[in-house]
Amino acid sequence: MATTTSRELVTDAPEATEDAAARFARHVRRGDLLLLQGEMGAGKTTFVRGLARGLGVAGDVMSPTFQLVRVYRGQVQLAHVDLYRLSVAADLADLGLDELLDEGAAVVEWGERLREPGAVRIVIEVLDERRRRLRIDPPGEEAPNRWSW
Repeated sequence: MATTTSRELVTDAPEATEDAAARFARHVRRGDLLLLQGEMGAGKTTFVRGLARGLGVAGDVMSPTFQLVRVYRGQVQLAHVDLYRLSVAADLADLGLDELLDEGAAVVEWGERLREPGAVRIVIEVLDERRRRLRIDPPGEEAPNRWSW
């Protein structure tokens, strides 16, 4: 169960967070950069699991913490990037983010470490053990209905 506005959503279980991300996937196109923000354990990887499912990815989605980037094939290729272990955003050049965006979309955990004006920020706030507030911060003056739950 979830309560929502067009840009903000409160979920009451990890499954609801995953379902919200699966619905959100309908807006994702090649070239889109999604930056996830949230404390450790907020549900960033849970969100990515739902996003991947919504994009038609088959198989398990795992955190790329030790691999830095995992690429999943679906209706839109999804690159799952984790910046937790990177100390400087300049290290991103080594990840080939531009090339990944040429091939599909990218979702970045610990996205607050990256400043990209064209990126969509998704903030995951822990409300309690099960509930999360998900907020979409779209880039610039993007059409209000492109990015919604």
